[in-house]
Parts: sequence; C-alpha cells; structure tokens
Amino acid sequence: MVKVKLRPYTEQDIYLLWELAYQKDLEWRKWNGPYFNEPVMTFEHYQAVALENFVASEMMAVIEVDQEVVGQVFSYWDDGELKHWLEMGICLYDSTYWGKGIGTVCFKLWLNYLFNHFKYLPRIGFTTWSGNIGMMSVGEKLGMTKEGQMRQVRYYNGRYYDSIRYGILRDEWFGDSRA
Repeated sequence: MVKVKLRPYTEQDIYLLWELAYQKDLEWRKWNGPYFNEPVMTFEHYQAVALENFVASEMMAVIEVDQEVVGQVFSYWDDGELKHWLEMGICLYDSTYWGKGIGTVCFKLWLNYLFNHFKYLPRIGFTTWSGNIGMMSVGEKLGMTKEGQMRQVRYYNGRYYDSIRYGILRDEWFGDSRA
C-alpha cells in the first residue's frame, strides 16, 4: 500500500518539480489542457512563477508518494478577486503513478483541506475535457456531480472534445463517510 501525502510547496521544491514537469516524463502534457498548447517552461521562467505563486501558497500543495515528490495539486479563484468560486486541479507528472487511485486520494485530501481552510465556501469543483477519462473517473469516484458539459469546444489533434465541469457541495462532501 502506497502512502500519499500533500504538503506545502517550498522553495526547495522548485527545481525538482520543474525537472519532473518539463525535463523527464512529458506525457502529462497530453492530458492537462493540451489544447492550450502551452510551451515548455525554462527553469528561469518556472522559478519566477513558482516563487510568486506556488511557494508557501495556501492554494498549492506538493504530492508525495512514499516520500517521493511526484506532482502537485492546486486551486484558483474562477471569479478572481471575489473569491466565491474555487476550482482545483492536479498534475501527477510521473505517468508510472497513473491509474493506481493516487489522483483520487490526492483530490480527497485536497478537498478536505480546501473545505476546512475556506470554511465559507459551499462548493468546489474542477474542469476537464472529454479526452481525459482519468480525470472524469476521479470526479465520479469522489461522488462529484457533472455540472456542465460544453460540447465540442476543445480542439486537439484534429478533433473537437467537450469541456466538462465537476463540482461538489460542502454538505455533500461532509454528509457521508468519504471525507
């Protein structure tokens, strides 16, 4: 049984996470919003972004599996400064950890943290696309509701995909034994 842990993102994590994300296994980029076609970040660019947005942020955590750093979870305000609409995401960079339930465990831990940290929030969600079966499965395993499906709006590799939004309400999350 693997041990999954979320912990704060520190300055010491910057190089390792950049290396995981942009130097080793780039398979994750085919699933994490590939239709945006974002460039591979240089270390200097990633370092600047990480120092400003990731290090010691309440909106970001590092994923460790058996004490090895393998990715990160994050959250962001979809409504900007209003801070009433929180979305979350995950980047599990090392594909050898995919399909083992680790993403589901991470999101369970992250949902618990976010709902406990932002006690006023009634809902938390995430958005994915119909090409990412793994992320849709995570939402379904956690009992999240498929709240929206914008058909044929994500274009990738010569084909259109749906954008799909999942969410869960605080009372749904804490109303059963999952949390």
